[in-house]
Amino acid sequence: MSCEEETAETLRRAGHKLTPQRLLIVRALRHAGGHVSAGQIAEQVREAYPFVDVSTVYRTLDVLKRMRLVTVTDMGCGDVVFEWAPERPHHHLICSSCGMVAELDHSYLDAVAARVESEFGFVADLDHFAIFGLCRECRIEPPG
Repeated sequence: MSCEEETAETLRRAGHKLTPQRLLIVRALRHAGGHVSAGQIAEQVREAYPFVDVSTVYRTLDVLKRMRLVTVTDMGCGDVVFEWAPERPHHHLICSSCGMVAELDHSYLDAVAARVESEFGFVADLDHFAIFGLCRECRIEPPG
């Protein structure tokens, strides 16, 4: 079974309609190879289905997010970006000065999640997010 067929079956089992637009949106996101905006997804889908509306893309992304098939992150570029949910969660360190982006393994947040649950009884959704700050190079020699 292909990845698209597997996703289609997951959506079907959850009671969601499998429209041509929705399947094209899923395909575009699964094969993006990283973070993409809803606008970028809409552009790609319009190549095959010219009349798809960006609101359809957002509704589909919302369904996929609630099903935990997609992650959404504010990477500081204006629009939130979406990524097909990786098997192992990861995060990003983003330099507010030079824009450098580094991936941060989820293991760094395991202690945070455990402490939040222990102290507050709250299970935090720490699947994918960005941490902003200054990279080593910008801390040593600020641009200017």
